[in-house]
Amino acid sequence: MTAAATTACGSPAPAPSRPPPTRQPATRQPASGPPAAVDRLTLAQQVGQTVILSFAGRDEPAYVARILRARRAAGVILTPENIASGAQVRALTRSLERSAGGRALVGADQEGGATRALGFAAASAAQPEQAGPAAAGAAARAGGRDLRRYGLNLDFAPVADVAAGAGSIMRGRAYPGGPPEVAASVAAAVAGYTAAGVAATAKHFPGLGAAGANTDSSPVTVPTSVAGLRHGDLEPFRAAISAGVPLIMTSHAVYPAVDPGRIASQSPRVIGGLLRGGLGFRGVVITDSIEAAAVRRRSSVAVAAVRSIAAGADIVLMTGPGSYHLIYPRLLARARRSPGFRRRVREAAARVLALERRLGLPA
Repeated sequence: MTAAATTACGSPAPAPSRPPPTRQPATRQPASGPPAAVDRLTLAQQVGQTVILSFAGRDEPAYVARILRARRAAGVILTPENIASGAQVRALTRSLERSAGGRALVGADQEGGATRALGFAAASAAQPEQAGPAAAGAAARAGGRDLRRYGLNLDFAPVADVAAGAGSIMRGRAYPGGPPEVAASVAAAVAGYTAAGVAATAKHFPGLGAAGANTDSSPVTVPTSVAGLRHGDLEPFRAAISAGVPLIMTSHAVYPAVDPGRIASQSPRVIGGLLRGGLGFRGVVITDSIEAAAVRRRSSVAVAAVRSIAAGADIVLMTGPGSYHLIYPRLLARARRSPGFRRRVREAAARVLALERRLGLPA
């Protein structure tokens, strides 16, 4: 679920049998970014817009500077390993933005409480302690302002899952209440982050509230019916979309009622059918950490990344410092070889450019 997965790669495993192909409404929609913008990028740079990388240490490595300078990554995720103090983080983010020409997406897990990459920044209260939309909105504004102060422009929050029962793995991270209450808090949080100039990310689509385990550590199946998803788990994501959330993160669980053969982050039925077609989301779809055990049990991270982009995801999120060198070359090779995948990369890159414009980053 983003923060915990750090393994660089896994052993390939046979892919699951594929159910009959489904129509993907997302491929029929116009790209979010103007063609002139995305087409000024080389194919290598378009592929770069589909990845966010991580690195070890508290200073920008030379190889990361080269990647950002060449526009071969959309940005970086900072983890607690990268963070020592406010002054150090500010120096680090300035270095990253200089390398990227001011265009880098710099994000972190800053949900609140114990789930904060920047432990000295808001919000000190975890989401379960933020009772109601007023508290959720205030915490998001405070957290967003702190992130901007330290040079970050992207938060992998809020959690939009509805914790279902005492056994829910999300009980310690989700807003309190049922679907209507969680939806109201999620919408308020999105508005709070937006007011602070930070891009919010609603996660983990289509909902991990019924999960009893973490996809970072094991495969997870969520047995909720389609009706249960529509009338429960999806309500906070609808609210986030109505509030203008710019990113939605897909989970790595299997939802047999929607797609019995593929995890959500690799499923056209979940991304193209449920999220794009059903909920009408037009923003950026980002995967949860690609190094999660639920992913690596099925394939290497490089194969998983290709599957996710092909299924409709726009950004592959990497929390393993070594993963970029496995994933980026595989994505680029696939784009060079396959016209269909190349079109998918272009569509994804256009959406990421639109997100950068929304944040006021230079074209």
